[in-house]
Amino acid sequence: MQARISLITLGVADLERARDFYKKLGFPVMPESNDKVVFMGLNGLWLSLYPREALAEDVGCSATGSGFRGITLAHNVRSKEEVGHVLAQAEAAGGRIVKPAQDVFWGGFSGYFADPDDFLWEVAWNPHFWIE
Repeated sequence: MQARISLITLGVADLERARDFYKKLGFPVMPESNDKVVFMGLNGLWLSLYPREALAEDVGCSATGSGFRGITLAHNVRSKEEVGHVLAQAEAAGGRIVKPAQDVFWGGFSGYFADPDDFLWEVAWNPHFWIE
């Protein structure tokens, strides 16, 4: 298997609300989207929004459950100042700040927000390397 992630699908409670949230953050909606699924093209990767119940049915598991899901998504930025700007943008779009921007143990600066479905996003500036 070639090491690659080509699509991340988030099971969301309200497809329209999730689409609007990510559009406000600047994620471009792909023309392949429709009223049942939303695709957003990123650099070499697509983000997919799909109704949570339908995604659980496709997987063959229960859609119920809460708490920490054991995964975070990350958005790396080019400067320490940009971390705060992105967190503020996420909050203005309807997200919730989970951890305010702060210096972190590994030498960078980061904070976390939750999208309207409580998927956790880290916004980070790493002085040691840049992830394009």
